[in-house]
Amino acid sequence: MNNKILIVSSNYYNQVSDNLELGAISTLNENGFKYDLVNAPGCFEIPYLIRQNINNYLGFITLGCIIKGETYHFEVIANESSRKIMDLSIEYNKPIGFGILTCYNIEQAIVRSDIKQKNTGGEAASACIELLKQNAK
Repeated sequence: MNNKILIVSSNYYNQVSDNLELGAISTLNENGFKYDLVNAPGCFEIPYLIRQNINNYLGFITLGCIIKGETYHFEVIANESSRKIMDLSIEYNKPIGFGILTCYNIEQAIVRSDIKQKNTGGEAASACIELLKQNAK
């Protein structure tokens, strides 16, 4: 196992994912962590990529955005993606910072991903780092 964290980022909404990635990478760099970045086509595919790499990284950061449309699809993707990410974290005892936005519109997503505003990517990286520090004690 290497000493890196894997960022798994859905690039379905490029502007949002780019901002989330900037926040996560900045936080990792500030805290001296190395990382790799892999893109998923959507949030539903993130757990698959984590599972494929579960033994190769100290921890993971999940980034992406799900925007509510007119159908139940939003709930299915949001609920099942988050459930499986949590299952992987518990089953393999690996910290996973959760930075997947669930928003009603793109404007909300932009605010929550903006590095100068609420950047959830940085928050997800901080959560993963904190869990790794607790494990090291």
